[in-house]
Amino acid sequence: MSGFIIRPYQNNDFQDVMDIFKTNVPDYFDASEIQELSNYLLHEIEDYFVIISNDKIVGAGGINYDNDNITARLSWDFLDKHIQHKGAGTVLTQFRIQHVLKLKHIQKLIVRTSQFADGFYTKQGFQVKERVKDYWAPGFDMIFMEYQK
Repeated sequence: MSGFIIRPYQNNDFQDVMDIFKTNVPDYFDASEIQELSNYLLHEIEDYFVIISNDKIVGAGGINYDNDNITARLSWDFLDKHIQHKGAGTVLTQFRIQHVLKLKHIQKLIVRTSQFADGFYTKQGFQVKERVKDYWAPGFDMIFMEYQK
């Protein structure tokens, strides 16, 4: 499908992932989310992956699991701003969708995103369930979406 490689996140990827995230501030994420991502990477990761092109990390994205034991959430996914629209986002998202679909106990896959990425997730098979204005920060709405198999 592409020349991309996906592998599990490792602790020594921290700075690269943070630097990539910062390429998306303020266009796709609010600056306040830098510290939130740092906390996530240090304390909240469940399944998290990096995507590599030409031996360089170019993005990351994860999956977390709700306490109900039947819901999975795509979480903290982003690409280096300079390689967006070249297929890496689709590769990374489809990889995570397939990862979740292999887990027989998971019945629902959701994502909470912004108005800047909901069109992308619609193309990946997600449907909008709810919109909350200024949820993440002023000008950053939360779009709650659910995957439709």
